[in-house]
Amino acid sequence: MLNITKKSANRVDIELSGSLDADSMRIALDQLIEVSEGVSNGHMLYRISDFSMPTLGAIGVEMARLPKLFGLLGKFDKCAVLSDSNWLRTAATVEGALFPGIDIKSFEFDEIDAAEAWLGTAAA
Repeated sequence: MLNITKKSANRVDIELSGSLDADSMRIALDQLIEVSEGVSNGHMLYRISDFSMPTLGAIGVEMARLPKLFGLLGKFDKCAVLSDSNWLRTAATVEGALFPGIDIKSFEFDEIDAAEAWLGTAAA
């Protein structure tokens, strides 16, 4: 399951759990691209739990949308990643070092208050 929610004009929340197939990935990425229209200096809260690798079809869908997805990087200044997986938190930290212009910080899944504070928003 991948849910995308636009919480405010410059805030997008993503919730991922389990595995994704090609159809789920297509719908979610198209929605992410759509809700990110008009965002500038944006903040993103990305919650990942019970992660399973996406299907090969889902990875193909993601690869086909990479140019548009890379275009989203300039719209967001901060991304807080909450995960119950240590290796995903580490991967998020590495991505933060690789992509200039966006500050990515990882948190334990239950550290929502710390993530919201880091993003500069009130807890949900």
